[in-house]
Amino acid sequence: MELNDANLQTLTEFLRKTLDPDPTVRRPAEKFLESVEGNQNYPLLLLTMLEKSQDTVIRVCAAVTFKNYIKRNWRIVEDEPNKVSDPDRTAIKANIINLMLSSPEQIQKQLSDAISIIGREDFPQKWPDLLTEMVTRFRSGDFHIIDGVLRTAHSLFKRYRHEFKSNELWTEIKLVLDTFALPLTELFKATIELCQTHATDVNALKVLFSSLTLISKLFYSLNFQDLPEFFEDNMETWMTNFHGLLTLDNKLLQTNDEEEAGLLELLKSQICDNAALYAQKYDEEFQPYLPRFVTAIWNLLVSTGQEVKYDLLVSNAIQFLASVCERPHYKHLFEDQNTLTSICEKVIVPNMEFRSADEEAFEDNSEEYIRRDLEGSDIDTRRRAACDLVRGLCKFFEAPVTAIFSGYVNSMLGEYAKSPGENWKHKDAAIYLVTSLASKAQTQKHGITQANELVNLNEFFVNHILTDLKSPNVNEFPVLKADAIKYVMIFRSQLPKEQLLQAVPLLISHLQAESTVEHTYAAHALERLFTMRGPNNSTLITPAEMAPFTEQLLNNLFKALALPGSAENEYIMKAIMRSFSLLQVAIVPYIPTLIGQLTHKLLLVSKNPSKPHFNHYLFESLCLSVRITCKANPTTVSSFEEALFPVFTEILQNDVQEFLPYVFQVMSLLLEIHSNSIPSSYMALFPHLLQPVLWERTGNIPPLVRLLQAYLEKGGVSIAGSAADKIPGLLGVFQKLIASKANDHQGFYLLNSIIEHMPTESITQYRKQIFILLFQRLQGSKTTKFIKSFLVFINLYCVKYGAIALQEIFDSIQPKMFGMVLEKIIIPEVQKVSGPVEKKICAVGITKVLTECPSMMDTEYTKLWTPLLQALIGLFELPEDDSIPDDEHFIDIEDTPGYQTAFSQLAFAGKKEHDPIGDAVGNPKILLAQSLHKLSTACPGRVPSMLSTSLNAEALQFLQGYLQAATVQLV
Repeated sequence: MELNDANLQTLTEFLRKTLDPDPTVRRPAEKFLESVEGNQNYPLLLLTMLEKSQDTVIRVCAAVTFKNYIKRNWRIVEDEPNKVSDPDRTAIKANIINLMLSSPEQIQKQLSDAISIIGREDFPQKWPDLLTEMVTRFRSGDFHIIDGVLRTAHSLFKRYRHEFKSNELWTEIKLVLDTFALPLTELFKATIELCQTHATDVNALKVLFSSLTLISKLFYSLNFQDLPEFFEDNMETWMTNFHGLLTLDNKLLQTNDEEEAGLLELLKSQICDNAALYAQKYDEEFQPYLPRFVTAIWNLLVSTGQEVKYDLLVSNAIQFLASVCERPHYKHLFEDQNTLTSICEKVIVPNMEFRSADEEAFEDNSEEYIRRDLEGSDIDTRRRAACDLVRGLCKFFEAPVTAIFSGYVNSMLGEYAKSPGENWKHKDAAIYLVTSLASKAQTQKHGITQANELVNLNEFFVNHILTDLKSPNVNEFPVLKADAIKYVMIFRSQLPKEQLLQAVPLLISHLQAESTVEHTYAAHALERLFTMRGPNNSTLITPAEMAPFTEQLLNNLFKALALPGSAENEYIMKAIMRSFSLLQVAIVPYIPTLIGQLTHKLLLVSKNPSKPHFNHYLFESLCLSVRITCKANPTTVSSFEEALFPVFTEILQNDVQEFLPYVFQVMSLLLEIHSNSIPSSYMALFPHLLQPVLWERTGNIPPLVRLLQAYLEKGGVSIAGSAADKIPGLLGVFQKLIASKANDHQGFYLLNSIIEHMPTESITQYRKQIFILLFQRLQGSKTTKFIKSFLVFINLYCVKYGAIALQEIFDSIQPKMFGMVLEKIIIPEVQKVSGPVEKKICAVGITKVLTECPSMMDTEYTKLWTPLLQALIGLFELPEDDSIPDDEHFIDIEDTPGYQTAFSQLAFAGKKEHDPIGDAVGNPKILLAQSLHKLSTACPGRVPSMLSTSLNAEALQFLQGYLQAATVQLV
């Protein structure tokens, strides 16, 4: 694509169409952009547009499109073409910093993100001047520019907070510190001075405080891995100024908005984070500064109001206290009973109250509320921080803290009892307090695993929780109902089974509650209870115990999906999946009606897939329906196909990318249930599955390979008969997969199925070419994974076509090639093969080569006979060799970049392990003994003499054992 006005005009038109609400206009425009993004100059056209277009909307749209383009294509993946041409890469890096700094804020943010994505791949090796170019801008004095630099640096260095330690990382951080730490410190001091100079200019202060917040975030990232020498030497400068900023109160920066945190709050929150980092990680060095920070943060907590805008500040300040009180060093600061009482009274209890803002979120923004309360999302809430502080204090002061809070809990419950209608919030706070006091250790899988002995959980459950769950009106006091449900869920491992069974029907009735939070919690609690394991690793709650409630459970779960706000509620869908999994055959009578509801739901969500978890559980539920019903009666598979195929066809025709991997998995499951022929509906689809475009997306590869394997297994003969012209296409797929280090194993899965299931004559003409392709790959890049797969393949070939055929095909490619493969690959590498089926294939294949291949007995290959036998006995008896050469770091399939759905494996579409040899060979060791016996009777005296001259004693001993077990001997 040339950089000219005509192309700019075309792109502008298509970008405008991508914003159109009408899918018939939007989709083709998106497809067009996707089709041209591989062209040289495409990203430069986008940058030109975001710089020069007169239309702000188009500029922002170009910026977002550019960022997404970089996100998808910048990383260079081994074995895959470079998606951004080198001239474009150079031009982008040369211009993007200037462009970012001169753009308005909306665009600046997008470009800043793009720079950090490029930096993640190219900095420092391929973009060495990035930092110096940024640091020089600090001197510009223009804070719009400085802010842009700081924002970019923040998005670039943020990853230091969660990277694993490595030499590479240290080297990079050291380079960053050498270039960046001093200018950042100078900028920090200069900015603080400017704040004093402009103390009365509100607009200047806003810009300066925004920069101070970013500087504080950078401080956190650069200090996270270890305490750098530079910051240790300059601790006085940083800590004194941080302390000064914590205690600063400038009326001009106070906001009237009760919801949105102002600049002052954001800066102080980050400083609390920085202080907590130092208190936790570098307590010795930080000791001189700690008392003044504790005092400043305590004063901050006591004087800050209950408004939402202070939430982040308060929760970070409490987290600071929580991290300090857990350290033995600082225990003395909290020992005094008055201090503990004061903390409980002034910090913990007020921040556990359910505020009107929480009530609004509960009613009007339930998704956000659930994310915070149930999933413990990154949005730090006051309650979560207060709860962490309780846990921290309990580490050293469990008895006094429990005693102080027991008083509060009793008085709160007393208030509630006087007037439930008015004082229900008191009970809510009491339940929260009990929960935070009682929980010492928690896991996602089991809930609370360790509880405070001083709190009687069962008594509290019976007296205060069960009453709310049993109340006949599920819509009264929804917050307390949600609290009660959450209590059951959190303490499920602590409560006795009879109480959980008592709770199940009550939870089922709460699925009908109008409150989204309440019915979501009920679904989640049921799902968690159904996963609990009993003493013999079966589920704690059995299908028999669920029998009285099965119908109501399924009814209420599906009705809950129809409640407002829950059409795509992932918790309900997960509970449906888990109920199917628990109830197994008990769901069969209900499936005819339920499958209709599930397919209808699938049709709706496929129009615009937006909830990946919901969609995943929906497909899992479909798989379970198929699996459970067809296990009871395999002929029902056709009724599932009738129900599902119309929706699947629509998904395939509309190319709903997110759903294709799922559809292929469900189709494999259905096809694998058929006895031994392929229905015509599947055959009609077969040619479409070989289209190259489907194989371009990494997420499609594993499920598509499995689907093709199912086709070959059930209908190798019919493919050879009615679709023989498609065999080259099938082998083309194999050729593409085998060329990639990430997907070569998938290529072998496909090839092994072709060898196993296709009639011999249908692939005779292609065999030699297959081997040549494999050898080319071996010469080009030989990896351990490839060799393991290659060994399994040649031995499967030997099992299927015989040892003579294997020797002949190798020697037809190049004379004496068979001996080279034995000597260089099979004998030294067979120890690396892993997996029982794979080992069995190799053992049977090698046995055939040893005993059914005449040229092994009377040509120059004879010298390899004993080493090959030795290698086979090693495969039986030695531990697997799992060493991998240092230079092999595979690109994990999941790790390939871009927006394409990585492959999501459906647990309930799981494939049974297939053994191509099956019962024909029970024990390969016995087979070896019998085959050697047969060989020795054909040429008496040869085998024992070959063994006695060159097989080592240990191997010979093992072999004697096999011969005895098979009750045969060598002659």
